[in-house]
Amino acid sequence: MRTLLASAAFTLLLAGPAVAQRQPTPEQRVERLERQVRQIQGRVFPNGQPASTAGLADDPAASQVVVTALSNRLDNIERSLTQITRVNEENANRISTMEAELARLRADSDQRLRTLETAAPAAPAAGADTGGSRDTAPAATDRPRPAPATQASTAPVKTGDPNADAEAAYDVGYQLWQQKKYDQAIAALRAMTSSFPNHRRVSWANNLIGRSLLDKGDYRPAAEALLANYRGNPRGERAPDSLYYLGQALVGLKQSSQACKAYAELEEVYGDRMRPDLKTLLPGAKSRAGCR
Repeated sequence: MRTLLASAAFTLLLAGPAVAQRQPTPEQRVERLERQVRQIQGRVFPNGQPASTAGLADDPAASQVVVTALSNRLDNIERSLTQITRVNEENANRISTMEAELARLRADSDQRLRTLETAAPAAPAAGADTGGSRDTAPAATDRPRPAPATQASTAPVKTGDPNADAEAAYDVGYQLWQQKKYDQAIAALRAMTSSFPNHRRVSWANNLIGRSLLDKGDYRPAAEALLANYRGNPRGERAPDSLYYLGQALVGLKQSSQACKAYAELEEVYGDRMRPDLKTLLPGAKSRAGCR
């Protein structure tokens, strides 16, 4: 038996280089090995297979049926991978297109905002005429509800209801602005925005801070405050107003061309969403600024 096994091993070793040269397929190699094993079994067990292997078929484990089934499964997997790769590439292209569009929109927006930011480089010269060029919208445009008959207190009473307290804090600033106590109004409105930073009236308060500075004749700080309100919260309820009054502040700074850009931005961004009173005021403001 040892002689037979050694002879079989020697035969396999001698067959190795020729096999490598011919490069047979895996199926051919398996079939050849199975034939050699059956030859060895016939010599070692001339009277039949031992009990441990009796009853087992001599057919190769990897029959043609199994190989075909495996080949079909591999074909299906390859098709699935091809489809997944194609879908992934399509999604990557879509994402790339979306990112490019977002970058373009962001660049356009930043360019418009930079233009507005550089619109007020200096305050007007001493003695320059700064009167008669500003439009003033009706006071009620910044008034959320009817004001009390008595003078507003600078320290509203807190009720524990955040929404009610925010409304009351804004109303204090509004009442002070209406009484032309602009510095006190600015302080009250800034306190409101600090205490209730997420309330919807923050857009109103920041706009009214800019208007208070505008009414004081502090055109440059007014322009900065109004631009910040528009840029920081363009969807805020008073963002369009801030853009309009930014144009007023720029006119006060003798920056009529920049004011026209602010008015154009107002029409482009908000259009029909502007409040009716702003739509009414805008043509006269553009005319006084010399906008084409």
